[in-house]
Amino acid sequence: MTTTQMPPVSTETTTVLAREAAQRSTPTRRERRRIVAADNPMRLVITRGPDRAVIYGLLIVMGVLFAFPLYAMIAKSFQGAGIDNYLTLFTQPVGGVPILMTYVNSFVIGVFHALLVVVVSTTAGYALSKVRFRGRELSFVGILLFLAVPGTALIVPVFHITGELGLFNTHLGVALPEAALTIPFGVMLMRNYGRNLDDSLMEAAMLDGAGHFRAFWHVFLPLARPVIVNLIVLCFIWSLQDFLWPSMLFTDPSLTSAAQAVSSFSNVLGRSPADFGRYNASLVLLAVPAVLFVLFGLRFIVNGLTSGSTKD
Repeated sequence: MTTTQMPPVSTETTTVLAREAAQRSTPTRRERRRIVAADNPMRLVITRGPDRAVIYGLLIVMGVLFAFPLYAMIAKSFQGAGIDNYLTLFTQPVGGVPILMTYVNSFVIGVFHALLVVVVSTTAGYALSKVRFRGRELSFVGILLFLAVPGTALIVPVFHITGELGLFNTHLGVALPEAALTIPFGVMLMRNYGRNLDDSLMEAAMLDGAGHFRAFWHVFLPLARPVIVNLIVLCFIWSLQDFLWPSMLFTDPSLTSAAQAVSSFSNVLGRSPADFGRYNASLVLLAVPAVLFVLFGLRFIVNGLTSGSTKD
């Protein structure tokens, strides 16, 4: 029986065959775009040259439009006395309200606001995501319904309850309605984050003898740290911007918040051209805490809204 020997394959032939095999295994440009589109459809739009130019152009235009009022406010804040417009705001109270005290009042309200929201939202988020009980999904839907309730619809009951509790002219009296309106959002945030955490982590803690409290304290809270920081930053920002509840529940000028001070300073400084520069300077100073919170918390806000473990 004779065996047929294959002719030897040259090096050039081997190179050509290897190149063809590599080309077949490497996806084409169109195939790569199809894979990217299936993974994230927005990436398909952003990676196109003309679309990218349009998107960046729109972002630049919007940035200029939003930055122009800030530039005009800063430029007008130096009219008249120049830098003294800022210095006199720290040395001379405006309408009996020291500007530093408005920072303190808003900060104290923000502390109570964040504390209430974090305590309720984390415990409710853990229960709605990791504890199985009858009516869990219905309870979550009921909480979400309160997201549609505007603050103005609660003016009468909040005024009555605050009077019954004797919380007029107190920081806690303002923080309570703020927290009541923020808690549904906080519960939704924590519950959605908790559902993305791997259940095996909780099961391992339970097998080691941990109850729900220990699992919540030692497993859930450490893993939820990014979203908790996100929630705290948002609470402080919303407290700085809140005008409704301080205006309704504060009658003592010494308790004026930063958002109230904008209106108070307008009544005092907005009447004469000489004080127009001081008024714009006060707006700049009152906006500084909110800007700092946004700059400091932007990374935590993005991480808190997007982070979470995925179930394999």
